[in-house]
Amino acid sequence: MTKTGAKGLALAIIDRGQVRYVQAYGVRNAGNDPLRTDTVMYGASLTKVVFAYSVLQLVDQGKLALDTPLASYLDKPLPDYDTEAIYPDKYGPYRDLANDPRWKQITARMVLTHSTGFANFWFIEPDQKLRIHFNPGSGYSYSGEGMSLLQFIIENGRRENGLGLDLGALTQANFDRLGMTRTSLQWRPDFRPNLADGFNDKGEAVAHDERSKVRVAGSMDTTIADLSKFVAALTRHDGLVGQG
Repeated sequence: MTKTGAKGLALAIIDRGQVRYVQAYGVRNAGNDPLRTDTVMYGASLTKVVFAYSVLQLVDQGKLALDTPLASYLDKPLPDYDTEAIYPDKYGPYRDLANDPRWKQITARMVLTHSTGFANFWFIEPDQKLRIHFNPGSGYSYSGEGMSLLQFIIENGRRENGLGLDLGALTQANFDRLGMTRTSLQWRPDFRPNLADGFNDKGEAVAHDERSKVRVAGSMDTTIADLSKFVAALTRHDGLVGQG
């Protein structure tokens, strides 16, 4: 921490599916309040692992198949959905794919292995248009956009397939089962009294971003104590049946 200038550090050691050590060092904000093992921090892209876990549970339940095209779970073509009308600023602008039928090839496995052909997010494209850069399944490109698409399918897919689900509720059920009392994919006001700010490369505090929407690509708040419980469960395959 001294060498890098890091203000805080939280770590856990998991061995053979059990949490063996959890500790926090340093401070959590500009007021130099101590970072603790129950301090809420932004989970960022660790959210994707939690989402993948929930997806594999749906696979175990027969509600999704890893290699079935996601298009088959929808009532109409993906580009026909007005995502802003469904839920503003949550999903991608799928209308941009109207002239590229390759979206029909994308599967859950491609999403989870970052091989959809999407960039990380549509809004980082030079023209802010969603596009597929290579044939789905033929290469690797890290993509939160793919995760958002799979979230859209799970939340808006055919109810007769067992979809049309609330991913916030799905993930929360796992958190509750694992005793992760200070973790959520959506901001909770009770986190505020013991919350970590971020720090930029100049050592300046950056206020915590209170995420109002469940975004499976990166909206999670968690603690090192809670996250260690999840990772331990994951290594034990706790809550999972199949191996994909």
